[in-house]
Amino acid sequence: MDAMSLHIEPSSPDPIYRQIVGQVARMVAAGQCPPGTRLPSVREVAAAHAVNPMTVSKAYAQLEAQGLLERQRGKGMVVAAQAPAHRSVEDRLRALAPALQEVARQAVQLGLEHGPVIEALRQLMHDDREE
Repeated sequence: MDAMSLHIEPSSPDPIYRQIVGQVARMVAAGQCPPGTRLPSVREVAAAHAVNPMTVSKAYAQLEAQGLLERQRGKGMVVAAQAPAHRSVEDRLRALAPALQEVARQAVQLGLEHGPVIEALRQLMHDDREE
């Protein structure tokens, strides 16, 4: 994993440290970062995204407290050996449910039918995979 694997949105109402925590947790849950995977250093992430190093450090500390990361001498932060294994599709969809509910609520408020919304989501997912 490198620092650019994280997508930080400074204008998001979600604090940057929570964005980092959520993204790393999802990558671990999806099996994209198996146990032992080295995370970029606090300085690398801070420099790559022009954020305060203390923000990155706070995110890493929270992930460590959750048991997803561990500090290894000479390596820095790595995905913990006891981190939850690759979660099922159903578990990952349950984790995504709050965001999907919010999108559905906003689509209804905007008077959109499900077809165009699903197509927009399909295109966004396709675009993200090509990056």
